[in-house]
Amino acid sequence: MRTRRENRGRNAAAANRVALIGAAREQFASEGFDASLSAIARQAGVGQGSLYRHFPDRVSLALAVFDDNVGALEALAAAPASTLDDLLALITEQTVASVAFIDMLHASDEDPRLRDVVDRVRDLLEGKLRAAQQDGRIRAAVTADDLLLAVRMIAGLLAKSTPAERGELADRAWAMLRPAITG
Repeated sequence: MRTRRENRGRNAAAANRVALIGAAREQFASEGFDASLSAIARQAGVGQGSLYRHFPDRVSLALAVFDDNVGALEALAAAPASTLDDLLALITEQTVASVAFIDMLHASDEDPRLRDVVDRVRDLLEGKLRAAQQDGRIRAAVTADDLLLAVRMIAGLLAKSTPAERGELADRAWAMLRPAITG
């Protein structure tokens, strides 16, 4: 645990924001989406007031933390040679690193800002799904929502496991789910 830093005023705002995002990423990875905001502020070495000045609520903080995740998915999906398998592999890798990412997506019914993130991920999946269906690699009846459900199922399993077990469990779960998707 880090000690609280001396208040350096406005000059420290950018550094505090970076520290908060880093601490939140670690806390979300280990504790899930409901990680203590007080613990995040303590780990970042700032007071709760600083946390709330930058991020007025949990969703704002989570969106900042996981913006890189969604950006990486969008960059991968934009690559012409990328496939649905590549996109699902990256989503799974992100889930193994932090099941809180999927917790955040799952909480989308509660906040329209999260719904926008889910819609972005769904759109990415739909684009790659159509190509995979045209190639005959994925059953025609499979939807992007089905794929999100599969990811959520795997995330639920991973949330109840240790970080060391997550990679192998994710691989085993996909091995069981893939035949239902590919027909």
